[in-house]
Parts: sequence; C-alpha cells; structure tokens
Amino acid sequence: MPPTGPSPSSLLRDAARELHAYFEGKLTGFSVPLQVEGTAFQTSVWTALQNVPYGKTVSYGELAAQIGKPKAARAIGGAVGKNPIPIIIPCHRVLAAGGKLGGFTGGTDIKEWLLAIEGIRG
Repeated sequence: MPPTGPSPSSLLRDAARELHAYFEGKLTGFSVPLQVEGTAFQTSVWTALQNVPYGKTVSYGELAAQIGKPKAARAIGGAVGKNPIPIIIPCHRVLAAGGKLGGFTGGTDIKEWLLAIEGIRG
C-alpha cells in the first residue's frame, strides 16, 4: 500500500513557502508537519522549543525547568545544538543566562538576524 499524506516534494514546497514568509516577517508560526529523530531528552527539548512564542525568548535554565529537568541547563544546550530543523524548531530563541546571546549552530550573526526578524534585540 502506498504511503498516505503529502508527498515529500509538496512538503518541501510548503516548508520553503513558509520559510520565505517567515524571513519576510509575514509568518509567526510554522505548520509543516515535523518528524524528528533523537533521544527522548532531545525530542522533549525540541518539543519545548516549539512552544516558545514568536518574538519571545527563553533561557537554557528556563527551558530545563519547563521539561522538568531544572539542573540540566548544560544538557539543554547540547540538545538545542543538535536541533535538526533550526528556525522551524526555533532554537534561536534560547538565550544564555542574563539575556546574553549564547551560541547558535549557524553562528551568532545569524542568530541575531533571526531574533531581529522577530523584533528581539540580542
């Protein structure tokens, strides 16, 4: 039996359309279906990241508390860094303690740019 649901090419077109709208400041949330693979801890972090609203930030420590692991801020950083779908799973919204920019897989200049799109000054 053939797979059901959207074809991979239509999913890519939808993701590209949504990313384009996001970069133009016209989209605040993504609707493309996601299927990510990682450890249970990583997927819990990535799920929590999807709940950080557009235009808002969270610290690694706050994210750790949200998933019930308040002492795991450093491990949160590792999971955030392994995010396989940055931007759509908004890891750029995670800041270091005290509101410092922190790292980003694509580089801090890209992180600042993404935050600026959302009206956040890093």
